[in-house]
Amino acid sequence: MIAMQYGFTLPADYDMGIIDRRIRDKGPLLDGFPRLRFKAYLAARKEGDGFISTENLYAPFYLWDEPEGIDAFLSSPGFTALTRDFGWPNVQTWLVWQAELGADLKATRYASREITPIAPYSNLSDTRDAAVAEARSRTGALATVVGFDPTGWKQVRFSLWAELPEIAEEAQLYTVGHIALP
Repeated sequence: MIAMQYGFTLPADYDMGIIDRRIRDKGPLLDGFPRLRFKAYLAARKEGDGFISTENLYAPFYLWDEPEGIDAFLSSPGFTALTRDFGWPNVQTWLVWQAELGADLKATRYASREITPIAPYSNLSDTRDAAVAEARSRTGALATVVGFDPTGWKQVRFSLWAELPEIAEEAQLYTVGHIALP
C-alpha cells in the first residue's frame, strides 16, 4: 500500500465554503475508484470547526492498494481540473508500514496527521515497530495509517476520528467532508 497527500494553503480570507461545496460535489465521484482503499477529503480553517488551524487548508489524503491507482488518479481529468483551479501541488507519498481500517469509516468527522523526521542511521525496523505500536494505541481512531518516505526520511501517522481527538501540538488536525471508499 501507498499513502498520498497533496495540499493547498489558501489565503486567510478565503471563503472556505468554496471548499465545502467542492467536497460535497466532487467527493462522491471517487467512490469506487480502482485501487483506492480510501480518500479523506480534508480541510482546516483558521477559524471555527471546534479547533483553530494556523492556516486555511485543502489537503486530501489517500490510501492506495498499489501505485497504479496513484498514476490513474494523477493522470485523470479530475486531477487536471484540480490543478487548473488551485495550482500544481507537491504530492507527498509514503510506503505504508501499517494500515488499520475500522468497519465504519463513513462516521469519520476529523483527521490528524503527524509528519516526523527519521534520524540518520536509525534502525528502521525499530522505528517501524515503535510507530506501529503507537498507532495501535490510539484509542477511538476509526483508521490509522503509518508509513515512511525514504527519499526525505520522514514518517507519517495519519488517523481518522468520529470525535474531535486530543492530539500532539505539532500534529495537523482537519475536518473530513467526505470519505471515498471502494
